[in-house]
Amino acid sequence: MSWLGGLGSGLGQSLGQVGGSLSSFTGQISNFTKDILLEGTEEVGDAATELHVSNSRLVELETSFATQKSEYDRLRRINAELEEKLEAAEIQVKQQSLEYRTVLQQKEVEISHLKARQNTLQEEVQKFRSSDVIPSTSGPAVLPVTTGATTTSSTTFLSRSPSAHHGFHGDEVDLSDVLWSQQEINRLSSEVHRLEADVAHWRRVAQASKVPGAENGDQGEILKLQRTIQELRETMGKEVDEHQHELAVLQDAHRQKLSDITKRHREELAEYEERIEELEEQIQSGDGATVSMPAAPQDSSKLEELQATIHSLQEEARHQKVKHDELMASVEEAERLRAALEQEKEEAKAENAELLQNYSRLQSSVSELQTRVQEQEGKAMFKAQQDSEIQALKKALAAAEKEMSRLQSLSESEFKAEVEHADILELNTIIGTLSQEKEDLEKEKLELVEKLRLAEESKDSAQTEDLQLEVSDLKSQLDQREQSLKQAHLDIGTLTAELEELDRQNQDATQHLITLKDQLTAQKSQTEAEVAHLKSELSDSLSQKEVLNQELESQKQKLSQSAFTLNDLHMGKQQLEATVKELRDKLSKSQELGKEARLETSELKKLLQEKEGQLSAVHEELGHAGKQGSEAESQKMFLEEQDKEIQDLRRELAELKVSYEKRSTEDFDLKIENKKMKEESVQAVERVKNLERQLQDNQTSVSRLVLEKDTRIEALKLEKSQLEGELNQLERRLADQAKQYQGTIEELTRARSMDASALQMEHERAVKLNQEKDLTIGELKREIEQMASDHKDTSEMLDITVAGQKQLTELLKEKDIFAASLKAQATEMQSELEAGMQQAKQDGDALRKSVEEKDKQLAAMKEENSHLKEEIDRLRDQQSRPQPMSEPRTLDIITELETEVAQLKAAKDKLQEEAEALRTVSEEQRESMMRSQHSLQVLQSELEQARSRHEQSTLNYERLISAKDEEITQLQSEVESLSTQRQTQPQTVDILQEDKTRSLGGENGNEKHDLSKVEIERLVKGIKEKETEIIQLNEKNLSLTKQLDQLVVSRDELGKLSQIVLQKDLEIQALHARVSGGYSQDVLLLQQQMQAYAVEREQVLAVLNEKTRENSQLRSEYHRIMDIVAAKEAALLKLQQENQRISTMSDPSGSQEMFRETIQNLSRIIREKDIEIDALTQKCQTLVTVLQSSSGDSGSGGQGGVSSNQFEELLQERDTLKQQVKKMDEWKQQVITTVKNMQHESAQLQEELLKLQGQVSADSDCSSKLSVDYSRLIQSYEQKERKLGSLSQELAHVQQTISQLSSTRDVLLGKLDSFSQDSDVSMPFVQIAEHVQVASAPPSSIQDEPLRQDLQSLQRLVAEKESMIRTLQENNHRLSNSASLSESEQRGHVEELRQSRERIDTLQRSLREKDLLIKTKGDQLIQVSENLRNRENDNEVLKQAVTNLKERALILELDVKKLKEENEAIAVKSREKETEFRALQETNMQVSLLLREREFEWRAISEKAAAMEKLLKDREQGKSGELNQLLNEVRSMQEKAVAFQQERDQVMMALKQKQMETSALQSELQHTKDKEQRQKLELERLRNHLLEIEDSYTREALAAEDRESDLRRRVALLDEKLASSCSAVENASQQASLQVESLQEQLNGVVRQRDEALIQLRAAQEQVNQYAVSLSNLQMVLEQFQQEEKAMYSAELERHNKEKDDWRRKAETLEDKASALQLNLDEANAALESASRLTDQLDLKEEQIEELKKQVEVRQEMLDEAQKKLTNLLNSTEGKVDKVLMKNLFLGYFHTPRNKRAEVLRLMGNVLGLEPDEVEQMLNDEGKKGVTGWVSGWLGGGRAVQSVPNTPQRPTHTQNLNGSFSEMFVKFLEVESSPAAPAPKLPVYDIKPLSAPPPGRSTVTAPAAGAAGSSKRGGESNPFLTPRSAAIPLLNPGAPGGSGPASGHLLMKPISDALPTFTPMPVSAEASAGAILKDLLKQ
Repeated sequence: MSWLGGLGSGLGQSLGQVGGSLSSFTGQISNFTKDILLEGTEEVGDAATELHVSNSRLVELETSFATQKSEYDRLRRINAELEEKLEAAEIQVKQQSLEYRTVLQQKEVEISHLKARQNTLQEEVQKFRSSDVIPSTSGPAVLPVTTGATTTSSTTFLSRSPSAHHGFHGDEVDLSDVLWSQQEINRLSSEVHRLEADVAHWRRVAQASKVPGAENGDQGEILKLQRTIQELRETMGKEVDEHQHELAVLQDAHRQKLSDITKRHREELAEYEERIEELEEQIQSGDGATVSMPAAPQDSSKLEELQATIHSLQEEARHQKVKHDELMASVEEAERLRAALEQEKEEAKAENAELLQNYSRLQSSVSELQTRVQEQEGKAMFKAQQDSEIQALKKALAAAEKEMSRLQSLSESEFKAEVEHADILELNTIIGTLSQEKEDLEKEKLELVEKLRLAEESKDSAQTEDLQLEVSDLKSQLDQREQSLKQAHLDIGTLTAELEELDRQNQDATQHLITLKDQLTAQKSQTEAEVAHLKSELSDSLSQKEVLNQELESQKQKLSQSAFTLNDLHMGKQQLEATVKELRDKLSKSQELGKEARLETSELKKLLQEKEGQLSAVHEELGHAGKQGSEAESQKMFLEEQDKEIQDLRRELAELKVSYEKRSTEDFDLKIENKKMKEESVQAVERVKNLERQLQDNQTSVSRLVLEKDTRIEALKLEKSQLEGELNQLERRLADQAKQYQGTIEELTRARSMDASALQMEHERAVKLNQEKDLTIGELKREIEQMASDHKDTSEMLDITVAGQKQLTELLKEKDIFAASLKAQATEMQSELEAGMQQAKQDGDALRKSVEEKDKQLAAMKEENSHLKEEIDRLRDQQSRPQPMSEPRTLDIITELETEVAQLKAAKDKLQEEAEALRTVSEEQRESMMRSQHSLQVLQSELEQARSRHEQSTLNYERLISAKDEEITQLQSEVESLSTQRQTQPQTVDILQEDKTRSLGGENGNEKHDLSKVEIERLVKGIKEKETEIIQLNEKNLSLTKQLDQLVVSRDELGKLSQIVLQKDLEIQALHARVSGGYSQDVLLLQQQMQAYAVEREQVLAVLNEKTRENSQLRSEYHRIMDIVAAKEAALLKLQQENQRISTMSDPSGSQEMFRETIQNLSRIIREKDIEIDALTQKCQTLVTVLQSSSGDSGSGGQGGVSSNQFEELLQERDTLKQQVKKMDEWKQQVITTVKNMQHESAQLQEELLKLQGQVSADSDCSSKLSVDYSRLIQSYEQKERKLGSLSQELAHVQQTISQLSSTRDVLLGKLDSFSQDSDVSMPFVQIAEHVQVASAPPSSIQDEPLRQDLQSLQRLVAEKESMIRTLQENNHRLSNSASLSESEQRGHVEELRQSRERIDTLQRSLREKDLLIKTKGDQLIQVSENLRNRENDNEVLKQAVTNLKERALILELDVKKLKEENEAIAVKSREKETEFRALQETNMQVSLLLREREFEWRAISEKAAAMEKLLKDREQGKSGELNQLLNEVRSMQEKAVAFQQERDQVMMALKQKQMETSALQSELQHTKDKEQRQKLELERLRNHLLEIEDSYTREALAAEDRESDLRRRVALLDEKLASSCSAVENASQQASLQVESLQEQLNGVVRQRDEALIQLRAAQEQVNQYAVSLSNLQMVLEQFQQEEKAMYSAELERHNKEKDDWRRKAETLEDKASALQLNLDEANAALESASRLTDQLDLKEEQIEELKKQVEVRQEMLDEAQKKLTNLLNSTEGKVDKVLMKNLFLGYFHTPRNKRAEVLRLMGNVLGLEPDEVEQMLNDEGKKGVTGWVSGWLGGGRAVQSVPNTPQRPTHTQNLNGSFSEMFVKFLEVESSPAAPAPKLPVYDIKPLSAPPPGRSTVTAPAAGAAGSSKRGGESNPFLTPRSAAIPLLNPGAPGGSGPASGHLLMKPISDALPTFTPMPVSAEASAGAILKDLLKQ
């Protein structure tokens, strides 16, 4: 409402102004009318006097008209301002109407929420109604509904943020909508209340219908529900109150606005009408006064003419009035048109807003479609279709966006630009034209009045014609205005047409948008199906992801912590590596710097030695100068300059010593830093090692964690398996229990034929068992669900741990990659650093070279200096030689040379400074290289370019200077030659001397008339040096831009060198002019002197301008600093205000942080100020030193000179700066004190705030406790009401049971009468009762039919109410002995009555106690309210304290202002002193000028005297004419020079005065500006302070009102609730008493009927007690069972834990074993692989063996066949002999010698099988008979003989023919038996037969035969044949003899096919050849 208040205040002010002006205006009009009336009554006699009076009245009328016109203009301006305000207000109203529309939309959303809540509450009511039918389910059904209600309510009320209450300002929303929304809210809130009441009622019903045992369980839920209901009610009430408050505020604002607007319009209309009427009255009264005046007879004709003119004027005025009315009507029509256009504009705006909303909706839908399409792109299978759809959508989107952009551009440009701006501008132009027309009409009125006056004065008729002409002109103007109005109407029509066109375009655009929307919706409907499917999948995956994320968080945190530690370690490692690199770089650089410093120290020592040599030379020169003491002032000057040089050299020496000391200290520091760097590098290496160790530890810990997780996973798997086993066991148990239940059911079906009572009892027992079993089943199911959930959790944990392991492995991999990348980066950085170091070294070398070049240049300059000194000595010698006439000229030459020497020295100093600057530049560049290599790389190119340029320029300038110096020396030599020539001409000496001095002075840019000029020159040089020092200081201050400033310095040096070159050029030009001019060009010399004077004046002016510029810069800096100080003061005040505001707020932590921030800001500001103050003090000190040195120089000169004023100004500025620094220090101390005070105050305020917070929290706790107690009271009261209701129901039940018992008693008594044996009937009942109690005895079979019918009826009643049936059964059992027990029943009845009375008494007592409690709570409430009031009072006191503190702060501010005023007064005084000082300076200047004039006159007189002396001498010589001419010329030139000097002095004085005035004006201007700024800042601060105070007061007042209203409302609610509760308690107590009385009456009436029933009741109670005892026993048993189960479960849990631990240990051992086994496995696997290879080979070999076996079998068969064939052959050929054998044997016999033939014969007989006896006989016979007989006897034997093959003859046989046959045979056998080469051992499958045998024979081949076959021939194989023996068969050739082909003997080998077979010898395989032979020989 702040803007409404502002608007109202503005309107009030403007209306007040209007009212004041109107009151003054009306007062003037009333006075005017009174005066006119009074004057009308006066009667004047003379016509002249009447004319005079009428004229005076006309004048008065004109003045009054002028005042009224000014008043009208003012009012029109006010009206225009008000109209602007109205437009602004309308804009604000529109904005707030938009805000209200948004608020209305929010309200509609809330209404929808409330409707949804109403629906949920209706559903709750329906559920409660359905639960009332089934009361068992009503209990649990309450909670979800209530929770849902609470959630919905909480969401609805939480969605209403407090931001919704901020925007309630006035607007133009229809009140009907607001009222409708309020009615809707009220209706919904009433429905909500009604539904809540229904819910509460149905809850009570459900609780009452529940079993009493379940009430205790659900009381907590009921309490929660009640609390939620109360909270909802409170929130609803608050919301309703807030809505009502908002509505009231809206209505008030609307009414106020309407009333203000209507009042304003009415007042304006009334004012305008009053003004018009008053003007008309004034005109009419003026006319009437003029008419009513009595006309005298003298001038009656005149009066008549006047009257006629007045009538004509009146008619014209009426016409004007008519026209004015018409114009007013046209204005009104224009306003109506404007209103219509505004309405159209608003409609267009609304349509535009709707279009924009449609566009936003389309954009949102398009964006949704885009997202869906993107999802489909990612997930769908058909990519081509989707791509085409996406392209189509994109095209549609692009088209839609183009359309929308086109529409937006059209709507915005045409609507807003053309409609709004054009309409407003046209309306403003129409209003402006109308106002102009009004002004023109007023002007015309004024002109008419003037014309009236003129008509009265002139009384001519011609004037009337002029008036008519003017009227016609006015009419033509009116016609023109009407035409302009018509044009405006036409423009309005065109605008409306354009609006219609725009509407059409908008409609077309909307239609196009609708079509686009339809297309997009079609595409959307196509894509939505797929999107829904994907969304479902997404939701499933998201739910799984959320579950996984929730469980991953803990491990993620751990992982993130480990990752953070790893990152920190890596970062630390990187930092340490970087520090190590930096330290190494610093070490190397410091070593290089140390080397350079040593080199520089050596160079400085050399320089010192040179300087000492120069000093000694200077001392010698001084000695010479002392000897030459006769030379006067010139030598003194020279000595002084020499002293200065010596001082400079001493200073240089001191500076060099200081620099040497600095270098030594820097070397020492560098060494210390090197040591530190080494230590730090060692520490860094240690840190790196530690970090590596930590990394290793972390990796080991990670591996341990992984192992632990693996073990945990295995343990969880084991637990899972155990849990699955337990689940299986539980399922088996459940199956067993189901079987048991089936058995019990079968037993129950068998026991159907039992008695009804027994059946009932067993049924009840079975139901109980069934319930218990159901409970156990439910518990087991829950356990199963828990197991399943645990199983899921374990599986999820396993997944999570696996994922965590994966993440850990990935992290480790990333870390390894990161480490590798870091190493690579480190190597790259090292390479870059090395490259940078090389570049830096190259730069340093270049800089050293440049420094060396500069040193060379310095040496050259020193040599030139020595040359110049020699020239000076030579000049001195020349000076001492010539006549006294030439002394002044030589003096001038010496002074000129000295000035040149000084200039050269200055150049040398500059070059030295440049060299030093270059050194400093090199050092700074090294430092900057250390700081940042990047900046070096960037600036290297620029620096190198600048250096190259600088060096080139310096070289060029030095060349130029050297060339100029050479030219100067040449010119000087020429001048000396000219001077020698002029010595012969003494008449022109003086003139040329003066000319030369003046020209030289002009060349150097300074005057050379006297010593004061030299001093001025020195001072100017000093000023220039000081300027360079100031520039250097500025450069030092700008430390951030050092390098650029160095470039600037180099440019400045270049500029200086260029200036020097220019000076040299001027000198050369002047000397050329002088040389070329000769004697005749004196006039030109004078002109050059004039130019030199002008140049000097310009230079002085330039110096002064520079000084003024510098002063202005310093002043601007000072003012800037003062502005900063003022801004800081304003910031301080703002901070104070913020501190005060924060102290009122209740956030101590935030306030502390704010205070800290403010204190930090202030400390930073103070530091900056200190730095600025230090800089200023340094500047001041440098200026003071400059002044002292310059003053010393000037003191040595003797006179102050021109620039003393400047130095005095500088001193004054220094003093002012010192004062400002003092002020700043004082201000800083004040700021510090104020900050400290604010800190103390903030601490106190924070403590007070904490106290207040504690009190508020205590109050809130008390109020919460009270609310809790009150809710408890209400709950207890409701419980009591429920108990009363249950008691009444119990009484009704008792009454019903009594009536039923009485009826049953009558029936049973009648039946008892019919029966005779009462005992027989009563016994079975007792037995049945015993059966029921024990549940073991069998039912009685002796029952009658009527009793069975009664029992059946009773069973029906049991089905309705079980408790009633039990009591009735027990009563039936005890009705038999009713007569005997009547007295005891009466006693029990009396006892029951007494018990009931006692219950009633206890209830009443409890009610009284509750009343007392309510009263005590009310008292507590009153106390709490009193405490609240006290707290509010305390708050008010605190507020007053805060206001007092604010007042104190204001007082302090006022003190500060006073101090500022005092400071300003002191400043004013100082300015006055400055003005006085300036006046004194001006007088001093005048005095110095007078002195200079006197000196000039004295010199002129002395020159005249010299000239007179010369004239006298010339007269003596006779040359008077020429002398006179020369004297005249000299005088004229002197006069001109004097005139020029005077003009120059006057110009200088005027200039200085102007500068003083301008500086004073500038200072005053700046002072006034500062004052204005301060006053503006003060004004703004005070305004802000006032606004903040007003806002805070209004907020506090509003908050206090809200609190009071809330508290009052709460108190009223509490009072109402108390009253309602008291009344309800009283009503309940009254109703209870009435019910008790009625019950007592009923009881007294039914006592007689209930005597027997009471006995039965007692018995039933006893039975109930017994049942209760049995129940308690059962409960005890259950509890024991539960305890046992718990113990069992705990034991099982412990057992499981132990087993788990054992399993874990086993798992660990198993893991160890598994690791060992894994190793064994690896080895076994390797062995297995080798074994598999071997098995493959074995398989191959087995296959080969099988093949060989097959071959062996084949061969065996072949052998068998061969054996058979052999046996057949042997049998058939046993007796046959081979021819070849016989032939061989026979030949052998004859070949042997005769000695040995007997042996051969024996052998042959042995071979042929002959017996030895027969052989011996044959031999004997041979010896007897001879050969023939032996042959015939041998051949004629009865046995066949086999032939023996002959042994082959060898060459050796011829030699051994004499040997015996046996020896030869033995040799042959030995040769044959020795094996040639052993057979190669082939594998089994490689063994093949050497030759395939024929199919008819079996062969056994010897390999030796094949081996030795190379040494034999084909037919030489002759084995020894033996007869076949039966002992050795041929079937098994290798069996007994040997194991293989190599083991057997050669003779035992198989025989080849070519040889005839024979039986081999039975020889063993082991026998050798010798043994075989021995056997053979034996045989």
